[in-house]
This record gives sequence, C-alpha cells and structure tokens, in this order.
Amino acid sequence: MEWKKEVEKVLREIDQFEVTKEQDLLSFKERFLSKGGLVGKLSSLIREVPKEEKADLGKALNTIKTKAQQKYETLKQKLEEEKNRFKCPKDISLPASDTLKISLHPITQTLNSIIDIFKKLNFTIAEGPEIEDDWHNFTALNIPEDHPARDMQDTFYIQLDPPILLRTHTSPVQIRTMESSKPPIRIIAPGRVYRNETVSARSHVQFHQVEGLVVGENVSIIDLKATLDWFAKQFFGPETKTRYRVSFFPFTEPSFEMDVSCTLCNGQGCNVCKYTGWLEILGCGMVDPAVLENCKIDPKQYSGFAFGIGIERLAMLKFGIKDIRLFFWNDFAFLNKF
Repeated sequence: MEWKKEVEKVLREIDQFEVTKEQDLLSFKERFLSKGGLVGKLSSLIREVPKEEKADLGKALNTIKTKAQQKYETLKQKLEEEKNRFKCPKDISLPASDTLKISLHPITQTLNSIIDIFKKLNFTIAEGPEIEDDWHNFTALNIPEDHPARDMQDTFYIQLDPPILLRTHTSPVQIRTMESSKPPIRIIAPGRVYRNETVSARSHVQFHQVEGLVVGENVSIIDLKATLDWFAKQFFGPETKTRYRVSFFPFTEPSFEMDVSCTLCNGQGCNVCKYTGWLEILGCGMVDPAVLENCKIDPKQYSGFAFGIGIERLAMLKFGIKDIRLFFWNDFAFLNKF
C-alpha cells in the first residue's frame, strides 16, 4: 500500500509547515487545498488502487482535507492577530500606555541562565576581542594554515596580511586566558561570533556562544562528563538524560558531541528530534596537548577539558522557537512574548 506512505508524508508536511507572512499562507493553500495540490494528486490514486483499498484511501483523503483546512484557518487567524498588534489606536494623540511590558531579550535570558549554572561550579567569566588575529583564532588551537578544519568555518577577514578577522568562535578567549594565567584555570567565555554562512531558519552570520575551559592536574573525562551532565539537568530539568558521541575538533582529543533527551517528547521521538528522542546541544573534549604547549603549559603536568555551547540553539529549545532569524529582526510582536 504505497499510498499510505504518501498520506503519512503529506500529514507530516501539514504539521511542520510554518507561516510567518501572507505569502506563506497562500503557499500553504496552493500546496494542500488547491485542485492541483498534493491532495488532488492523491485523489487521482483512487482509480489505481485495488477495490478493497478504495474506502480506506477515501477516508485518509478526508482526514488530510480536514486537517489542512483546520491548519489553514488557524494560521490565517494567527496572521490576523499579528497584524492587529501594530494597528494604531483611533486617537493617536492619547498619552502612551505606562503599562508597557519590558523584559530581557531571550538570548540574554538564556545566557544568564547558563552563566548562573556554571557560577555554582566556581567558573569565572572571561572575555576577549571580537576582532582577532590568526594565531588566537586558529593556529594556537591546533588549526595551522593548511589544516582542513579551516574549511569548516567560513571566516570574515578584515585583512589578509597579516590575517585579521572576526572571530569564528570564543575559543580565542581560552587561548588568551592560558597565555596570561597559570593553572588551575576554570572559565566560561560568552560572546558573539561570526561566520560567513547562508542565513536561514537554522543558521546566521552572527550568533552567540559560551565556551568553557578547565585546566589543572589530573583533570579527566570523568570531570568533563560530570560537569556537563550536571549542567544539562540544571538547565533542562532533573529527568534529563545525556549521551556522548565521538566527534572531531582539532583542539580537543578525544572529542565528543553531547545530546540530551528531547525536551518536547521526553525521548519518545518527534519531528523536532527527527524521531530519535535526542537533541544535540554542544561539542566538547579533552584539551589537545598541542594546544597546552602552544600556551606554554606543560601537558605532562596538566590536562584539561573544553566545551562550546550555542546560545541560540538552547534558546530555541527552551522557548520553542523554530527560526533563528527572529532573534535579530527586532520584531516587537515576537519580543513581546518574553
């Protein structure tokens, strides 16, 4: 019954279709409710399926039509409500309301939550410049000029000789800290970073990170896991589960990506976690000895771990936001929700 797979596919598309402007609503109507849309194409299958399956296909088509119509009406109402937010009062000479709600931006709220959690573990905050040199952004982090890892990060260069650039991560703050401080070191480095990427619902040319670094004697993977497991439970809730997958970062060895059980489906599987039950939230690993040597720290005496967290990603999970661009649009209707 191949038609069942097509029906399930269309139902998923209806669930996942997002509308932010009038044109999106028209696209939804054209795709699902017009004669030439997906429902119309599925209807043509009635002539082809066996006689005993025609009734089941007919019921499925009715379900799709009803669901698409209900979704259309809901999205239409939502757009109307958003428009009405910006309508001027009848008498624009009246004094402005003194009950305007003021709150922190969702990125700031998320960042503050992360900082508060790590402060409880005696991490201190370290900061550094957003305009960096090649040494601190790449070379000292075990990413020499010919290293393929540089291809992973599309960089905004301000000048090429010598290379000056907008930092692609907050890892340079770790390097500057290790160059100027002796172990033990326990810092988090929050800040804005830049990458020359295509702007979409999932990526942007600017975003925010919090990177962490711990260096001392006898620091191990157990310390890394204990720290990040505790963070996950503090941020997402005590029932949160974690797992670690082997990955690659040039400045850590071994390297891992950390997942948490999906906060929306409690690990059961949904469209947000792609039905795996898990969500990736950060990268981490043990500091590569070569990085310690670059900062004049003896890797035979000291070891450490590092991690990097994308603030926008955690904010999107925490607040149920599906488009990263909303953080940068200064949309009053969006910001008013917080």
